[in-house]
Amino acid sequence: MGLSSVGAMLGPPSRLRTTRFDGTPVYRYQQRPGLPPVTVTRFDAETAHADLPPDHRHAHDFLVLVYVEEGAGSVAIGGVERPLRTGEVHAVSPGQVIGVAEVAELAHSRAWSVAFTPDAVPALASVSPLTWTHHPLLALFAPGAGHARVAESHRPGWSALLADLAEELADPSRLGAREAVSATLTRLLVAAARLAPAAPGGPDPLVEQVFAEIEATFREPVSAADVARALGYTPGHLTTVLRRRTGRPLLEWITERRMIEVRRMLRETDLPLDAVAARTGLRDAAYLVRRFRNRYGVTPQRWRRAERAWP
Repeated sequence: MGLSSVGAMLGPPSRLRTTRFDGTPVYRYQQRPGLPPVTVTRFDAETAHADLPPDHRHAHDFLVLVYVEEGAGSVAIGGVERPLRTGEVHAVSPGQVIGVAEVAELAHSRAWSVAFTPDAVPALASVSPLTWTHHPLLALFAPGAGHARVAESHRPGWSALLADLAEELADPSRLGAREAVSATLTRLLVAAARLAPAAPGGPDPLVEQVFAEIEATFREPVSAADVARALGYTPGHLTTVLRRRTGRPLLEWITERRMIEVRRMLRETDLPLDAVAARTGLRDAAYLVRRFRNRYGVTPQRWRRAERAWP
């Protein structure tokens, strides 16, 4: 599998969100209003990804599950080298830095990539991003997990499941497409979770403290400095430590938690934007609209209408 195809495999269609202090680009999921936040792509040795940097070092703000149907080589994820072998499944969490390591050229290498946000699965849609790694459906994304190998007898089933998901996404406007996409993705995540180690690595105590403080206060107009002070740290130090341990700085985690709640309220309630802003720690409706549009590329009103227009 060539370098370009590895970069493509771990970097599905997205747009540049920001660049970290070390030059690593972070790509945002390019969600289209009214369509499921899932992208399925099948790659082969000829696939390229022109948008990635030359060394393919990058990160995502969404979840990625990769299944290697046939291939060889390796990739560095979060600073740890992982093999890319036939039957391997790799789970890449938001914020993890991806960099190509040693890759062998194979003329017939093939892989599937599934990029998604939790909104695609009802069981995850309203789950705090601070607890994603504790959810049973995301067991392969938990610390100490990250990759597994599918038994040879089960590999045709994995390929068929991914093909089914791609087929449903090819025509998302047809009746029942949303439910079919959600159900098929859920089955895929269940299959991946069953491959996860029974006892993945334990949680990081400091990260757990930070997440607990965010969960307790994100509905108020707190800042990263407020969270840091509550835990007895300077904002700069805590941001640096959190970025190193989770791949994302403190403010991003606060914002992500707020945006999850904003989307839940837009989807499940008829509350006006001022009320949504007041209940998610944002200043007012105008600020909410600005942040939401910057994050998702559409206004909250359009996102709400599109969500409710599903057949």
